Amino acid sequence: MTYTGAKVEIETEHIPNTLENPEWPLLIAGPCSAESEEQLLDIAVKLKNTRRISVFRAGIWKPRTRPNSFEGIGVRGLPWMQKVKRKTGLRIATEVANAEHVELALKYEVDMLWVGARTSANPFSVQEIADALKGADVAVLVKNPVNPDTELWIGALERISKAGIKKLGAIHRGFSSHEKSVFRNSPMWNIPIELKAACPQLPIICDPSHICGNTELIPFISQKALDMDMKGLMIEVHNNPPCAWSDAKQQLTPERYGELIYGLLLRSSLPLADESQSPLAKLRAEIDLLDDEIIQKLSLRMNISGKIGLYKKENNVKILQMSRWNNIVANRINMGKAMGLSEEFLKRYLDLIHQESINIQSAIMN
Repeated sequence: MTYTGAKVEIETEHIPNTLENPEWPLLIAGPCSAESEEQLLDIAVKLKNTRRISVFRAGIWKPRTRPNSFEGIGVRGLPWMQKVKRKTGLRIATEVANAEHVELALKYEVDMLWVGARTSANPFSVQEIADALKGADVAVLVKNPVNPDTELWIGALERISKAGIKKLGAIHRGFSSHEKSVFRNSPMWNIPIELKAACPQLPIICDPSHICGNTELIPFISQKALDMDMKGLMIEVHNNPPCAWSDAKQQLTPERYGELIYGLLLRSSLPLADESQSPLAKLRAEIDLLDDEIIQKLSLRMNISGKIGLYKKENNVKILQMSRWNNIVANRINMGKAMGLSEEFLKRYLDLIHQESINIQSAIMN
């Protein structure tokens, strides 16, 4: 997908990086939620010791889907954040969802604010935050709305920019989707690409924690984000993830965070005399996005094959149903040929799919 709207001019400076090595991206890390002063200080000290953190983050107010979930420690957590800042020298960041949050965060010397996905989807809420930010010298990051809507994301950024905020950036945290996926939120990399096309000067960072929803996929998405020329990462880190009060499954320990960051590759953005800007490089980037989607779809297909195998086992049905498979092959080949694909390729592809489905069902049956 290509963004076809007019480019949007947003006055902004790149969010400054405090790492000793300026070539490293912006790295924001810390717990999903502030739970205690001791917890915050422990995590902050351990993160600082990695020498790979720009800003320490913690959620003070947590907008939750259901009312009985932990909704954040509230204003009493802000002095804890302030103490982290004074004791470690790290800058601090938290999410704000209304004017009162902004005023309290600024009172306690919070250096960076972010607008969450639920809030950025509501222009009334974003405007309230923008009005409260007028005259403030603070960095502000805006997460993408929950649903994939580039114009809504741009609109939220415009409102913050018009409030006079110069240190402005965006966070890609993935999008809700009705389709089942290995990800908590679908990456849909084409949406931040559209934002980059509309606002070329705007720094965009990635939130792998919320895209993945689990720690296993965070390294893959982190590397992917850097390869997609995102300017940094926001990663959730907890000193005891299994006991975290919110989003326990997606939080790394400080030790695993350090291993992750030092394992990332920082590739040049201008290889071989700016080849990255060539038509070939752009076409390859499109293929990479499509390959990611194809692999996700294949995973979903094989999951369904497993469910079919379980049904066949419970109902004493044979694995191989040749009449159905012959119909599938004929229909898929006809459809593929109409779309310009060769019959030979389609037969090989369908045979591989069929064999893997049989393998999965056989393992379940036996």
